[in-house]
Amino acid sequence: MSNSLKAPFRADQVGSLLRPEKLLKARNEWKDKKISKTELEQIETKEIKRIVDKQIEIGLQAVTDGEFRRDWWHLDFLEELNGLTGYVPEHGYKFADLETEAYDVKNTDRISFNPEHSFLKHFKNFKEIVAGRAVAKQTIPSPNQLFHPGIRNQTIYPEIEDYAADIVKTYQTAVQAFYQAGVRYLQFDDVYLASLSSPDISYQNSKYSREYLIELAVQIVNEILQDKPSDLTVTTHLCRGNYQSSWAFAGSYDLIAPILFAQEKVDGFFLEYDDERAGSFEPLKYIPTAGPKVVLGLISSKTGTLENKEEIKEKVEAASQYINLKQLCLSPQCGFASTHHGNNLTEEAQWQKLALITKIATEIWN
Repeated sequence: MSNSLKAPFRADQVGSLLRPEKLLKARNEWKDKKISKTELEQIETKEIKRIVDKQIEIGLQAVTDGEFRRDWWHLDFLEELNGLTGYVPEHGYKFADLETEAYDVKNTDRISFNPEHSFLKHFKNFKEIVAGRAVAKQTIPSPNQLFHPGIRNQTIYPEIEDYAADIVKTYQTAVQAFYQAGVRYLQFDDVYLASLSSPDISYQNSKYSREYLIELAVQIVNEILQDKPSDLTVTTHLCRGNYQSSWAFAGSYDLIAPILFAQEKVDGFFLEYDDERAGSFEPLKYIPTAGPKVVLGLISSKTGTLENKEEIKEKVEAASQYINLKQLCLSPQCGFASTHHGNNLTEEAQWQKLALITKIATEIWN
C-alpha cells in the first residue's frame, strides 16, 4: 500500500472495539466487589494484547486499546479531571429510538488537569504492549464536550468565556502530559461540534448563537494546540451519536464547514459518511489544499452487513471531486463500542470491516 508516512493513515480507525464477554463479566464483578481492581486490570491487559495483535495482523498502521479500560468513550476521562464529578441523572441521553443508560458529569469546582489521571498509566501500559509494531493511538473526548447543556456550573463560571479559558488550560496540560507519556497520535472525539451542524437542534432560546458557539469551539481547539509538539499528530472525530447501533441527531456538515474545516488547526478530520444523515461531500471544499487529511467514515460500525468494495471506492472517488485524493483516507464512521454496551454486530463482523478498509485503501492508494 502507498501508505501515509504520518497519521492519519490511508486505512485507519476511530478507536473503540467490541468488548469480549469475559471482559464485560470481569468489569461487572469488579463493580460488585467480587474481584479486585488488580484482577480486573490483568484481564483487561490480556484482552488488549489480543486485539492489538489482531489489528496488526489485519494491517492497520495505527492500533488502539479498544477503549477496553472504559465504560464510556468520554465520561471515564472527564470525571477524572479536577472540578468534574460523575453522577447518575434522572434520564440518559436521548437517541433516535432509545434512551441511554443514565450517567453524566457535572461541574463542581474550577476545572484543571489531574496529573494522576489513570489514562496516562493506561497509555504507558498500552504502548508497552504495542512495542513499536504500530502507532499507538490515544483517543480522548474533545474539550468541547464540556459545553453540552447542563454541565457548566454557572455559579462557579458565570461567563462562558471564563469556563472556556480553564478548559483550554486543562487540555493544554493534558496534551503535554500525554506527549510525555509517549503519545504521538492523539484524537479528540467531538459530538458537541457535530451537533452544532444539526438543524434538529435549535439555538433560538440560547443566550449564544449557533455561529458564536461554532467559532468558540474551533478557537478552543486551536488555542490548545497552539504550542503542541511538531511530532504529535492530533485529529478531530465528529460523531452524531453512537450507542447500541443507534444515533442521536442528523445534519450535514454545511453549517460548521466554513469555519471548522477552514480554520481548525488539526492534522485530520474523521468524518461520518456512512448514511444519508451526513449529507453530501460538498462541504469538503472548505478543507485547505495540502491542509488536514480527511478520513472518510464510509464503513458503518452500527451494522454487521459488510459493505460492497466497489461502492465504497466510488464514494471515495466522489469525495475526491471536492478535495485532492492524496488528502483522503478511509475508516469506519465511528467506533464499534463507544460505550461498554457495544453496537449490534459480532466481533467477527468488526474484524471483517477493518480488514475491508485495509484492502480498499491498498487498491485506491497503491
